[in-house]
Amino acid sequence: MENEIRVIISGGGTGGHIFPAISIANAIKAKRPDAKILFVGALGRMEMQRVPAAGYEIKGLPISGFDRKHLLKNFSVLLKIWKSQRMAKNIIKEFRPMAAVGVGGYASGPTLNKAASMGIPCLIQEQNSYAGVTNKLLAKKAQKICVAYEGMERFFPAEKIIMTGNPVRQSLLETSVDRNEVISALGLDPKKKTILLVGGSLGARTINESVMQHLDLVASSGVQFIWQTGKYYYPTISKQLEGKNLPMLKVLDFISDMGAAYKAADLVISRAGASSISEFCLIGKPVILVPSPNVAEDHQTKNAMALVQKDAALYVKDADAPAQLLPMAVSTVQDTARLDALRTNILKLALPHSADIIADEVLKMIKQ
Repeated sequence: MENEIRVIISGGGTGGHIFPAISIANAIKAKRPDAKILFVGALGRMEMQRVPAAGYEIKGLPISGFDRKHLLKNFSVLLKIWKSQRMAKNIIKEFRPMAAVGVGGYASGPTLNKAASMGIPCLIQEQNSYAGVTNKLLAKKAQKICVAYEGMERFFPAEKIIMTGNPVRQSLLETSVDRNEVISALGLDPKKKTILLVGGSLGARTINESVMQHLDLVASSGVQFIWQTGKYYYPTISKQLEGKNLPMLKVLDFISDMGAAYKAADLVISRAGASSISEFCLIGKPVILVPSPNVAEDHQTKNAMALVQKDAALYVKDADAPAQLLPMAVSTVQDTARLDALRTNILKLALPHSADIIADEVLKMIKQ
């Protein structure tokens, strides 16, 4: 029997980092069921709940990002980085990994830094078309850099880059539900065109405002809408909609089965996070992207433009969305030829089996 293998996977902060990390872990386990996998995340961030829920052990580091607006507050951040480096070193000594994988996010910095300095081979996975600060700093020390977009040699040494795409939630690809079934279960009409609006698990204020400002269009368009507001915005929106007769508008605080929701939709309106975009490519879903302006280096706009340039998605700037988004969505969803073109073009960008390819690279590093 082959020797047992041990792998550390580090990073998180958002679903966009966590879903790929868990997919990579699952792919390693599928190939090597005896593999021991330990996650390292940032205390207080969502990975500390999501990773154990997926069946993996996680250790937390007391790390946070720099405050770019209040520079004096960064003394405590430097202290946290120093403490996290020491803790990462102890975790690595105790667990003795044969490889370390970084998926971006605060925790992957100190973890992969220490792993590399201790002679452990490292692989980083960059989800975005514009590389994050942590991954740019780690690139020199990594043996392999897995990317999802062309042209990443702007940020990383070309000889280390492998085009793998982003691993996505397996449940999205395996969903067997029928479109009409999902729509009927929501109390909507299977014969009507359906638009799905999602702003991530927390919701997106701009997308929500875009709907609230066009309730007259919602009522008169002949189109139906599945609208995930996010838990934070849901109580206020529900109150504002009281007494309004809008049977074509299904309002939900959170959608747990995104595979079914995507199946129901003829067109999706979404933020432009890297994981979401990878999902739309794999399932061939026409989408209007509204990049969040509140992310580092405006990377969501760069993600969106990589698709728009190939006529694989439509795009509305966050500031323009309240005025333009709903009218654009309604006219697009009623244009069958436009939907077909978007579907065809986005499918061409799909990179399937990403998690498998990355898992193979990790196992190769361990063998070498």
